[in-house]
Amino acid sequence: MFDVYAFATPNSIKVPIALEELGLDYALHGVNVRKGEQNAPDFLALNPNAKVPVLVDPDAENGRLVLTESAAILVYLAEKTGRLLPTSGEGRARVFEQLFFHASGLSPAFGQSGFFQRFAAEPQPIAIERFSNEVRRTAAVLDGVLATRRFVAGDTFTIADIAHFGWLWRREFAGVGLDDTPNVARWYDEIEARPAVQRAIARVNALVPAA
Repeated sequence: MFDVYAFATPNSIKVPIALEELGLDYALHGVNVRKGEQNAPDFLALNPNAKVPVLVDPDAENGRLVLTESAAILVYLAEKTGRLLPTSGEGRARVFEQLFFHASGLSPAFGQSGFFQRFAAEPQPIAIERFSNEVRRTAAVLDGVLATRRFVAGDTFTIADIAHFGWLWRREFAGVGLDDTPNVARWYDEIEARPAVQRAIARVNALVPAA
């Protein structure tokens, strides 16, 4: 059984979705980043970068494996099971193309836009404008991709879809909707309706204490 350390964040949700899609057993451990639990010594021993999610595989090939970074975890799980990632060719390349676009473009744009809108000590209009524009731009790029593909890397659901879904699931944090990206909206509704995705969302949302 895997151990997953996570919270209800865009990056955390990716790992339970993958595990649910793959039918793998896991224990989900809450790390409340709102209370700073990611800075506790026991968590820092798992990830000195103080970020969720973290995956622990006690039965890895060379013994217990502690893995950080959501994209790395997705690739590891896909390769361990031989699912959600083509083994070769253009299909595999397209998955990595989207993973890298997510990591270098969409994810930082959404994250920085949300930060400057919600948490900056004082208004930062230049930063807000820059990252709001970048959110719209990267969302439009993804919409163009999905205009010709059912899923982000082709005709098959892959870990690239899981990666993008995380930030689209928390898009309100970045102050963005889907009205201007109909292809993203169509794709999002299809992903959200998957039973494994719904199970993962329910488990992750249960980590948030009641108000």
